[in-house]
Amino acid sequence: MQIQENYSLKNYNTFGIDAKARYFVEISSVAALHAILQLDRGYPAKFVLSGGSNMLLTGDLDALVLFINIKGIEIVSETDEYVRLKVMAGENWHEMVQWTLEQNYGGLENMSLIPGNTGTAPIQNIGAYGVELKDRFVQCEAMAIASQEIRSFNKEDCQFGYRDSYFKNAGKGKYIITSVTLQLTKKGHVLNTSYGAIETELKTARVEPPTIQAISRAVIAIRKSKLPDPKVLGNSGSFFKNPVINKEAFKIFNSTHPEAPFYKVSEQTYKIPAGWLIEQCGFKGKRYGDAGVHTKQALVLVNYGNATGAEILALAKHIIDAVATKFDIAIQPEVNIIGN
Repeated sequence: MQIQENYSLKNYNTFGIDAKARYFVEISSVAALHAILQLDRGYPAKFVLSGGSNMLLTGDLDALVLFINIKGIEIVSETDEYVRLKVMAGENWHEMVQWTLEQNYGGLENMSLIPGNTGTAPIQNIGAYGVELKDRFVQCEAMAIASQEIRSFNKEDCQFGYRDSYFKNAGKGKYIITSVTLQLTKKGHVLNTSYGAIETELKTARVEPPTIQAISRAVIAIRKSKLPDPKVLGNSGSFFKNPVINKEAFKIFNSTHPEAPFYKVSEQTYKIPAGWLIEQCGFKGKRYGDAGVHTKQALVLVNYGNATGAEILALAKHIIDAVATKFDIAIQPEVNIIGN
């Protein structure tokens, strides 16, 4: 392990923000993580970095940045119907999903092309097209930053919610996830094609009957049509959560905006697409210097080259205020704001 100083994080965050870490070290094993956490040589606070796909850096980090790059996929148990995989935190999520599909393991196909690494998946309870991590989750292992002890967290321990978990709340800053165990199907795959445009994409591709691999290809095609490649245009995917409102608020909203799309979450709650709300406020495709809103998907904020994190955050706050004024609905960032 080599600790480097004043290290640029431009290539370690998908927004491409050129913030610097006061200190930076790459961690490639659980043993190395244990060793670095035991260091006490006057370093500033430790900051954990993985795929860099769900954060916005608003300034330099006066921290020892730990880049978690621990690799490996292991079958821990299996039956004729199911397989349990232990995936190390540094594995790229999409590459891991594609590997499972090559083995004909079902369950993650709807979450194809989600950016980032596997270790951050439980923090956000990532999800797409009707499937969330919690639906396939068995447990994760995490190292306590203070004691360097490894603890296992089951689904109940993780307190999963919509893009939420224990690790974003009471456990924030206390643990570093080292591995995630998932349960996938080996046969009798349960296909989820009803969400979004998956069925339309499958019909266009003339796929009948659908397979888990075909669903993955459909999801990839849909996401590519809406979301820019971070390697080409800096972004962090969906910047905002879709707001969930109660039944009373929905009745008022629906009566004044009957054309608005929505999803019924429960008897008492409804989800409104944040992208639709933002587009109605006129932000889709707007550019403010090098900070902007994507031309194809209003949920996505982009860096056209040299935007600072502060400039993108200012745009996000402008959008939040506009949606609140026009619709009386509060939208919140899905992306973690670092440094503010």
